Amino acid sequence: MDAIIEVIPAADLQKPEFYINRDASLLEFNRRVLAQARNEDVPLLERLNYLCISCSNLDEFYEVRVASVIQMAAIDPKVTGSDGLTPGEQLELISVKAHELVTEQYQVLNEILIPKLQTQNINFIRRKDWSETQLKWLQNYFNEEVLPILTPVGLDSAHPFPRILNKSLNFIISLTGKDAFGRNSGRAILQAPRALPRIVQLPAEETQSGRYDFVFLSSIIHAFVDQLFNGMTIKGCYQFRVTRNSDFFVDDDAIDDLLLAVEGELAMRNYGDEVRLEIDANCPDETVAFLLARFDMTRQHLFLVDGPVNLNRLQEIIRLVDRPDVKFVPFKQSVPAQFARNKDMFAAIRRQDILLHHPFDSFAPVVEFLRQAAASPEVLAIKQTLYRTGADSPIVNALIKAARAGKEVTVVIELRARFDEKANIDLAAKLQEAAVHVVYGVVGYKTHAKMCLVLRREGKELVNYVHLGTGNYHPKTTQLYTDYGLFTCDKELGEDVRKVFAQLTSLGKVTKLNKLLQSPFTLHSGLLDKIEREIAFAQKGKAAKIVIKVNAVVEEILIQSLYRASQAGVEVKLIVRGICSLRPGIPGASENIEVRSIIGRFLEHERIYAFLNGGNQEIYASSADVMNRNMFRRVEVFFPIGSKKLQNRILRDLELYLTDNTEAWLMQPDGHYRRANRIEDQNPVQAQIQLLNELQS
Repeated sequence: MDAIIEVIPAADLQKPEFYINRDASLLEFNRRVLAQARNEDVPLLERLNYLCISCSNLDEFYEVRVASVIQMAAIDPKVTGSDGLTPGEQLELISVKAHELVTEQYQVLNEILIPKLQTQNINFIRRKDWSETQLKWLQNYFNEEVLPILTPVGLDSAHPFPRILNKSLNFIISLTGKDAFGRNSGRAILQAPRALPRIVQLPAEETQSGRYDFVFLSSIIHAFVDQLFNGMTIKGCYQFRVTRNSDFFVDDDAIDDLLLAVEGELAMRNYGDEVRLEIDANCPDETVAFLLARFDMTRQHLFLVDGPVNLNRLQEIIRLVDRPDVKFVPFKQSVPAQFARNKDMFAAIRRQDILLHHPFDSFAPVVEFLRQAAASPEVLAIKQTLYRTGADSPIVNALIKAARAGKEVTVVIELRARFDEKANIDLAAKLQEAAVHVVYGVVGYKTHAKMCLVLRREGKELVNYVHLGTGNYHPKTTQLYTDYGLFTCDKELGEDVRKVFAQLTSLGKVTKLNKLLQSPFTLHSGLLDKIEREIAFAQKGKAAKIVIKVNAVVEEILIQSLYRASQAGVEVKLIVRGICSLRPGIPGASENIEVRSIIGRFLEHERIYAFLNGGNQEIYASSADVMNRNMFRRVEVFFPIGSKKLQNRILRDLELYLTDNTEAWLMQPDGHYRRANRIEDQNPVQAQIQLLNELQS
């Protein structure tokens, strides 16, 4: 007899115990990334790369998320989120988990990766191990390449503590003796210019054949720092790094020109408030206390590290070491057969909707679509959103050619795409020089939707050709991120996309859309309606199922709706790469919900929403995650996959991810994750690799 599970009342589903702190969940994601650095099935240099990614992620976490919590603690220390934690309590939780993560990062580097790299003749040479010839070469390197651009600052009343750039490499130096002017402050600060490489490769003649020998810039500076302080004695030299608040604040109600406002904020990014301090673990307590006082920080945000203060720079090793045997095997992206058979992109799209799944499918058809649009006399107008595009983008070049060919080209650029603001400002100027109409979206709402519309005259008819995607128009990231892109000339979808562009450029009121859902207007309520529909099917005794694959699940009302779906007997499968505030497996609330995360060679990035709908399957793709910002503070589109053939393809992809027993992690009710265990005699399923192999065969 089945156990009776008491259903938890809807009102109680709002209680804090049903929600995981989003920042704790994000740190859990970084632990899963770091676990790949331990994974012996991953090539050695790729393991090093995973370590670097976990460190880079932690940098951004402090620059944005922790900075935000610190600000909230100052503004409203008693406010709580859905998890019931105050900002102060969140900072305590973050500190514990972040310190655990950093300790593990350096353990992985020092105890696992460096020894394993040595077995492959890839070496980090410590100062004590330099040979005489290496010492001579490094001395010469220091004199010629480093010394001329260093500017040590001895601290006294005329030389105050310098402004420290965000995430820069710095040294605090303890001194005795007097300089040429009779001064002795006892301390100096030395900032390593960003132009200097953080890792220096010893030349081939200084190493054995087949060896790659590297020295950290910090080691070189430590070794020869006394040359900067003639007549004085160096008591100690210690690395440190400061992380600052790098998020933007643009007062939407007080700005007249968004471009100028963003440019003004950019100038201040390197000097925001301090949020983290990393110092060499060998640094004396007195010096640590001095730096903490100087930056007005507590030990909660102090990290004493056993190695370089910026592990991200180790990624340079992957480029410098020419060893394919310790890297992922290169792969060739495929091109859909529809485009291979028909070089006319518009003719191919007229025949049927075409789906791209990156990185398995090439991004080249998207570029070719715009190139053909630029060259086609029948094309009258092109409209495009750009969030992140990369330097020297072929997409941008095609848009410029189209404008110069006399076509009406409109581009909506999001100036506030985090950490790409400067690139997007430069991009806007480049496009405007080519007579492209450039707008910056809507003040107060980031334009995050990925849309391209080509208006083409065919006989007496104007036809809208559309590309909609889940990821950015960035050729490089489409080789690293999983995303879907849809080509279609569906009349209603094309009309919807045209209306959204008109709204973004004219600021007119939103009009009713045929097939698209759009945030901040209809997406949230539309998702709730679709979940409620599955609940209704389940209550009638019919099969009901929801599969959602996204980067994050945070928004409280949608989480409550998914809890209610589980209570009604709806099968809910969530594939969530990063943050998930929902707790699966709680009796009476979420026992029908499974949450899994895939960490593999590629960054899982697509957003797919699938609803069984009583057997009349509905599948939507989007650039929107289940987050408050995507639902209410961004312009997003949620587009249907209408073709049954393409629906079945996506469902099959989802099934691969749901049965992955190699790269999958299963979330537990307490928010921790465990690797999916392969049952004895069960065949290994590795979704990303299987998709890669199939699409290249």
